[in-house]
Amino acid sequence: MDTQLKFRVKHWLDNDPDPRTRQELQALIDTGNEAELQQRFSGRLAFGTAGLRGVVKAGPMGMNRLVVQQTSSGLGAYLMQQVSDVATRGVVIGYDGRHDSKQFAHDAAGILTSMGINVYLTCKIAPTPLVAFGVPHLNAAAGIVVTASHNPPQYNGYKVYWGNGAQIIPPHDSGIAACIDKAATQKVRLHTLEEAKASGRLVMLEDDFYQAYRQGIKDAPVLQNHTQPELVSLSYTAMHGVGAEMAETVLADAGVTQVYSVAAQREPDGDFPTVNFPNPEEKGAMDLVIAEAKKHDAMLACANDPDADRFAVAVRTKAGDYQMLTGDQVGVLFGHYLMTHAPETNRLTCTTIVSSSLLSKVAASLDATCLTTLTGFKWLTNVGMAEQTEDNQCLFAYEEALGYMVGSMVWDKDGLSALVAFAQLTAELASQGQTIWDRLEAIYRAHGFHLNAQVSIALKPTTPNIGEHLRKALPKMIAGKQVLSTDDISSGARTFSDGTTESIDLPASDVLIFKLEGGARVIVRPSGTEPKIKCYYEVVEAMNDTDTLQSVQARAQTKMDEFIAAHQASLPQ
Repeated sequence: MDTQLKFRVKHWLDNDPDPRTRQELQALIDTGNEAELQQRFSGRLAFGTAGLRGVVKAGPMGMNRLVVQQTSSGLGAYLMQQVSDVATRGVVIGYDGRHDSKQFAHDAAGILTSMGINVYLTCKIAPTPLVAFGVPHLNAAAGIVVTASHNPPQYNGYKVYWGNGAQIIPPHDSGIAACIDKAATQKVRLHTLEEAKASGRLVMLEDDFYQAYRQGIKDAPVLQNHTQPELVSLSYTAMHGVGAEMAETVLADAGVTQVYSVAAQREPDGDFPTVNFPNPEEKGAMDLVIAEAKKHDAMLACANDPDADRFAVAVRTKAGDYQMLTGDQVGVLFGHYLMTHAPETNRLTCTTIVSSSLLSKVAASLDATCLTTLTGFKWLTNVGMAEQTEDNQCLFAYEEALGYMVGSMVWDKDGLSALVAFAQLTAELASQGQTIWDRLEAIYRAHGFHLNAQVSIALKPTTPNIGEHLRKALPKMIAGKQVLSTDDISSGARTFSDGTTESIDLPASDVLIFKLEGGARVIVRPSGTEPKIKCYYEVVEAMNDTDTLQSVQARAQTKMDEFIAAHQASLPQ
């Protein structure tokens, strides 16, 4: 082993507080596995706008107790630079049901209290939206959630909220990262939980905190539609996560009495034994909740992901089967429902550049505002917050990856309030003898059937930079359709087919958006870290009088398949 690597490994072993990870490293040393040691010490698990996320393992490239302690030390130092009253306002900390989450949360609390910063620590597992709620509710300076959301069992993560209750955005991410790098060179000091309590700096968030969130949902202006909730029947799964208790409680509060929880997935289990991948979007993840719905002939099969910030739903069809709605379909159903019920002073909605353009068309038809932001909930909420006014409050935000913010009690995606809102929408429709499918069809008849698809393309390492290649000579035609406009988010410029330009008010990002005749759209996002690009496609198909949802979908799918094939053939290989 080279001397530098040997020094780094020894330094880590001297500081690692966890006998398990020390043993793991020692085993690699004893077996002479230098390649694995090189990989684990090749850098540091990067802290970005989503905080940290990685496989739980020893060394600076993994999630482990020492990484969490150094991260918390860096975060504490940054907060002390930025927020003059951070010590008294404090930081809210919560955690999910993964194996290491509680220990990591306690380590974060021990570091911050030893730095003289107050900490509000949840007394047990907590859905992520509760922590986001807790930051403004307690007027805290920041929030931390230890969660890997819907990642596989071997992962964990560390997510940071700013004092406004939204996820951090630049420059805070790079500012915190710089402080973590500095903290990693110093010996960390931390309190045990007993010492933290004795210091007077640690407040445990007991049941009254959970009840405050519950009451908040009960009182939320957007969740006051109590039209015959007893008509709704639904199955529910927490997907081995932390949502079940609160989900069942807030549904009962809203008068939804026919709720059937999947027993095998109700309790938190960090091994996620009944699913290959605890993400409702993955094939097979919804099988048990759909089987439960079939057993009771329920209208809906609903899921939260393991930290309960996302919401997924399959809806019973006329034939008695269950069909998953896409994130875009749920998003536009929510948007339409909320905008048709909201007062005139509560009409601001937000979506992202890669989500369906349908919400903006529905908003325009209802005399409401729809803002489009970069991808990620951190942008949706920070932009929504910045753009809302007294006369135009933020009502709703969504991204196609099953994330919804219904109202603004929580400035992040919240799968629990979304669950209640979807049940209330379904109940209102049922009271009129209608279904979710009827509402979707009405929206599509008014604005066209919008179909969206996402494709990741792996490139050869020798393939030229696609973004640069496309920018050199912007295409005038794509897949046989004329390009009406090209948005280059990296330069903030929109170029029309006649050569005229206008500026776009979005933070710079390596993204190109091509809008084509006939309403089609393709978005190209090169990966910054590996030789691949992500392409997001949209086709819009008008519905005629004889169309059913099935017939228009089949026609749109044929168009989509041709569009994707033609576009990919035009890219440099």
